[in-house]
Amino acid sequence: MLNNSTILITGGTGSFGHTFIPMTLEKYNPKKIIVLSRDEMKQWEMAKLYQGDDRLRFFIGDVRDRERLYRALDGVDFVVHAAATKIVPTAEYNPFECVKTNVLGAMNLIDACIDKGVKGVVALSTDKASSPINLYGATKLASDKMFVSGNSYSGSHKTRFSVVRYGNVMGSRGSVIPFFMSVKEQGVLPITDNRMTRFMISLEQGVELVWHAFEDMEGGEIYVKKIPSMKVTDLARVVAPEAKQKVVGIRPGEKLHEQMIGAEDAPFTYEYKEHFKILPMIHEWDKDANRIKDGKKVSDGFIYSSDTNTEWMTDEELQKWIDANRDKIGAI
Repeated sequence: MLNNSTILITGGTGSFGHTFIPMTLEKYNPKKIIVLSRDEMKQWEMAKLYQGDDRLRFFIGDVRDRERLYRALDGVDFVVHAAATKIVPTAEYNPFECVKTNVLGAMNLIDACIDKGVKGVVALSTDKASSPINLYGATKLASDKMFVSGNSYSGSHKTRFSVVRYGNVMGSRGSVIPFFMSVKEQGVLPITDNRMTRFMISLEQGVELVWHAFEDMEGGEIYVKKIPSMKVTDLARVVAPEAKQKVVGIRPGEKLHEQMIGAEDAPFTYEYKEHFKILPMIHEWDKDANRIKDGKKVSDGFIYSSDTNTEWMTDEELQKWIDANRDKIGAI
């Protein structure tokens, strides 16, 4: 589907973009990938990585700016929406700015994609959008709902919208693994709570989930990758086995466990070999055979949470991943 196509990625200079772009160039050989972001320095640094590759284009722009989106989307076939205000404390202290990017930006993109005749859009979500307790999660839940409903909003334009949702991305900038690695020489690692668990997914797995969504979607689906969990205390022990662990308490807006599917979503959720799919609650699309395909309905009250997960990452598996990715951890 993505072969010889024109793809635009919003927030494309972030961690996801740095993995999505080289993987997609290699697998699909698209005609063009347009990187839209508002940080000129990050674009400058990324452009140097692709010098001589005329498949890359760089647009300075912001999803808050509807007119810029209309210009950037000229001739675009597919869009990956990765732009967001993501840091939980930042969102709590700058709520209006978070809403402008995550909610109003999503509205702008949906309108622009429909009007410009984009074929398909996949928006990146977060575990924090499931039963949200912080502003970031609440804005991403609103964004998810808008992308799902965008399929009826597009009417005869036929633009399709879907969402992918995943939790803690291993090794990405600002995540727990590079943080622990940066402070382990101090001999003490701060642990928010001894009971805390997190889902573990690599950026490569996130990219593959986006690819699958483009291939599979009819419109309105939320794709949730099946991934292992790990206790934060175990993760800390693997990163720094000699360091002591000091409990410092949960930060405002932080959850003890990650949840990607809540009990309220269970009546609309289907299970597949490598993922779950939450189908839209509107228009009885959750009963649509084209969307269900070979899925099996989950049980009533089903919850997909990092503490009750049936799959767990071992110390050896995490150590193997760290050894293989040491040069990239925290770099993007």
